[in-house]
Amino acid sequence: MPATIQHRDDDLQQQLGTAMAQVNRVLLGKPRQVKLAFTCLIAGGHLLLEDIPGVGKTTLAHALAATFALDFQRVQFTSDLLPSDIIGVSIYERESGQFRFHPGPIFTGLLLADEINRASPKTQSALLEAMAENQVTVDGQTHALAQPFFVVATQNPLDLNGTFPLPDSQLDRFMLRLSLDYPDAAAERALLTGSDRRDLLAQLEPQLDGAALTALHQRAQTITASGALLDYLQALLAASRRHADIRVGLSPRAGLALLGAARAWALLSGRRHVLPEDLQALFVPLAAHRLLPARGTQGDALARQLLAEVAVD
Repeated sequence: MPATIQHRDDDLQQQLGTAMAQVNRVLLGKPRQVKLAFTCLIAGGHLLLEDIPGVGKTTLAHALAATFALDFQRVQFTSDLLPSDIIGVSIYERESGQFRFHPGPIFTGLLLADEINRASPKTQSALLEAMAENQVTVDGQTHALAQPFFVVATQNPLDLNGTFPLPDSQLDRFMLRLSLDYPDAAAERALLTGSDRRDLLAQLEPQLDGAALTALHQRAQTITASGALLDYLQALLAASRRHADIRVGLSPRAGLALLGAARAWALLSGRRHVLPEDLQALFVPLAAHRLLPARGTQGDALARQLLAEVAVD
């Protein structure tokens, strides 16, 4: 590798470490979840944060947008929210005699879809085209979204009042699903005695920008995945499709997402090749919400079963 390219890569890696450290100073005691969130963004995926209110889901989304210098919009999903409230609407202008499109909050770098499962399935599905194609279509006209574009959605557990389960097609568009859970005792004490999170978010400085994020995505795609590594990945996919307790296993798209995320995870770990441990670290947050159980077993438990049953050759 030429010295100039190596120097540029080293600078980018150092910026990446600084960026992760900044987010970890705001979201205390969650280094693994922060690394997973960075992995998702670098891999070009969308992130679903599922947990009870008040554990830092919205804080993480704000911190990611500020750290990557991404334009930020937040939409509070409610039962009366309409698709046009997210995408935008064409309004007839009498002066020109034409319809003019007024873009909605989805035209941003990072969209926080807050409490996404409180909106109706029709409104939830308004995000599908945007998450899949980075574009929206209104009245037959296609409008490109920002580059890069990410959705970070938060979701409350389904046993809370006023929630609707996300359709399977919508869940599949989220690369990773994370749970932040309660902080440990040390992190909670630091929260209680430290600065207000809103003040800390206001003080965050951009460490990377959209161009750097695109460069990281391109660099991650060059991370080596050996034939043996791909054999292991395919074995996991195949096992999910023939497991007695799984009605619908992992699709080829899920396999591509797992490989892309593993490459980004390896990059964040400072390596130029993917290890089986990278797939294992990502498998539950990537696969659990995509597995459709045949019985009452939860997706997380099924994903862990698959990891335990599929050997690394």
